[in-house]
Amino acid sequence: MARLLGRGDIFFRKALVLLGVAGAGLFIQGCATDGGVQTSSADAGIVTPSDETDVRRRARIRLELAAKYFENGQTTVALDEVKQSLATDPSYADAYNMRGLIYMRLNDLAQAEDSFRRAVSMRSGDANLLHNYGWLLCQMKRYPDAEQQFDKALANPAYMARGKTLMARGLCQSAAGKYDEAEQSLLKSYQLDAGNPVVSYHLASLLFRRNEFTRAQFYIRRLNNGALANSESLWLGIKVEKALGDNVALLQLADQLRKRFPDSAELSAYQRGAFNE
Repeated sequence: MARLLGRGDIFFRKALVLLGVAGAGLFIQGCATDGGVQTSSADAGIVTPSDETDVRRRARIRLELAAKYFENGQTTVALDEVKQSLATDPSYADAYNMRGLIYMRLNDLAQAEDSFRRAVSMRSGDANLLHNYGWLLCQMKRYPDAEQQFDKALANPAYMARGKTLMARGLCQSAAGKYDEAEQSLLKSYQLDAGNPVVSYHLASLLFRRNEFTRAQFYIRRLNNGALANSESLWLGIKVEKALGDNVALLQLADQLRKRFPDSAELSAYQRGAFNE
C-alpha cells in the first residue's frame, strides 16, 4: 500500500504513524504506541492491584517494558519482552496486540495478523484492537476485510478515537478505488479532527483528482496556512491554484516551496512544469 492518492508519500508515512497504534508511551493499562494503532485497550480502565492476579501483574510489567522499548525503536528487545509477557500469561490480549504492532514494524505481516487475530478473539468488542487489525488488513490490500474491522470498531458507542478509525477507513477505501465512500469517511474524520494534516491532505487530493478544485482549495489552503505544511502539501496547493487560475496564490506557494524545501522532488517537478504528475 505505497500510494493512496497521488504523491502523498510523506503524508502517507504520517498516516502509518497516526494509524499504527494509538501512540506508545502511555502505560499499558489504556496505552497507545507509534501514533495510530492502539497498543492496548483504552476501554479497559485503570488497573489497580486488586484487579490483577500475580500472573497478570508480572505479564503487565513485561508488557510495559516492551512498550517503552518499542517507542524507543528497540524493536527486537521489545519483542523479547512481549514473548516473556506471553510466556507468563498466554491469555493476555494486550500482549498479542503489542506483538502484532512489533511484527508490523518488522514487516512480518503473517505473524502480525496471527497476533491481532488472537487479541481480537480474546476481546472481540475492543475497538482499539479492531482498528489495529483493520489497519493491518488494509496494508495487506484486503480492503473488504479491513473495512469490516473498522466498521466493528466504529459500532462501539464508547469508542473515543473515532476520527482516527474514520481516517483509516477513508484511506483504505481510496486505495480500493471506492472514492465516494472514501470522501465520506474522510469528511467525517475531518469533522472530528480538523487539525489532522493527513486527513486534510488526502481529502484535498481526492477532491483534486475529481476536478472539484474549489472544495480541494478549502482543505489544502487551511493546511498550507498552518505549521504542518510540507513540500507535498505546497505542491498540491500549487496544482489546485493553477487549476483555478489564481496565479498570485500559485506564486506565493511556489516561493514557499523554493525557500523551505529547495532540494525537494516537488520543487523539481514545479520547475519542470510537471503539473500532471
